[in-house]
Amino acid sequence: MGFELAQSLTGISGILVTPFDAEDQLDTARLTPIVDRAVNAGVHVLTVNGNTGEYYGLTADEAERMAYAVTEIVDGRVPVVGGVGRSINEACALARASAKAGCAGLMVHQPPDPFMSPRGLYDYIARVAEAGQGTPLVLYLRNDAIGTDMIGKICSIEGVAGVKWATPNPMRLSAAIKASPEDVIWVGGLAEVWAPPLYAVGARGFTSGLINVWPERSVAIHAALDAGDYVLADNLIAEMKVFEDIRAEELGGTNVTGVKTALQMMGQDCGPTRPPSAWPLTEDQSTRLRDFLRAADLLKD
Repeated sequence: MGFELAQSLTGISGILVTPFDAEDQLDTARLTPIVDRAVNAGVHVLTVNGNTGEYYGLTADEAERMAYAVTEIVDGRVPVVGGVGRSINEACALARASAKAGCAGLMVHQPPDPFMSPRGLYDYIARVAEAGQGTPLVLYLRNDAIGTDMIGKICSIEGVAGVKWATPNPMRLSAAIKASPEDVIWVGGLAEVWAPPLYAVGARGFTSGLINVWPERSVAIHAALDAGDYVLADNLIAEMKVFEDIRAEELGGTNVTGVKTALQMMGQDCGPTRPPSAWPLTEDQSTRLRDFLRAADLLKD
């Protein structure tokens, strides 16, 4: 399973939304057509309890239920990675539950604690690895200020299979790759728009929230990058950039809002986002999003 995951990480890591009903309760059945379309389009890995899944807006019980629900829906068609995080004890508990649910890997969210130390992060990841009992880890690195040496040390923890590099600094990524074990897979963690420059220094594969809405485009971008056709990749990215631009607005607070609004417009309602995410989109944002979906031939009207 570890080898299968490592191979898949060089592809697209799709980050699934978390669906809610009208009473703000989990409604996991709404994910089925989204998962089916992503798998059929060729998305390589699906992640539950990621940031596009509003991980920090979920209770611990909801996150555990999502891990079980997604592995059941996917049914072994592609590897599922389960996000874990928050306090160390919560992270370890969810790691155990996600492994039991059948997740092929655990994505360790970088702790948002304002007093996180680099060596404390090392201890955090080591304890999660122990709790996962051999389930491969994918580290979610959103802040490279911990330093290249510490990144290399963390990547040497037994069980670390990959790193989701989510900082817009290709040169530091290059240095981190050189300082880490050769078998670690480096995934572009800033979606399609940042995939080309991160690919240029050694990343392979990228994360994507677009797969909830337009997985075929994500797969086409990946194929172009895998073939070394940066011109084609850039052209394909340019045609979906407005989607990512909308998601980046309001300090990133419309990130998931853009995805869930698009799904609503497409007739695949997964409910609203939870505060402190922005909801709903503004009139201007909604107009631009609808225009994008229409141009991509993703609307039924």
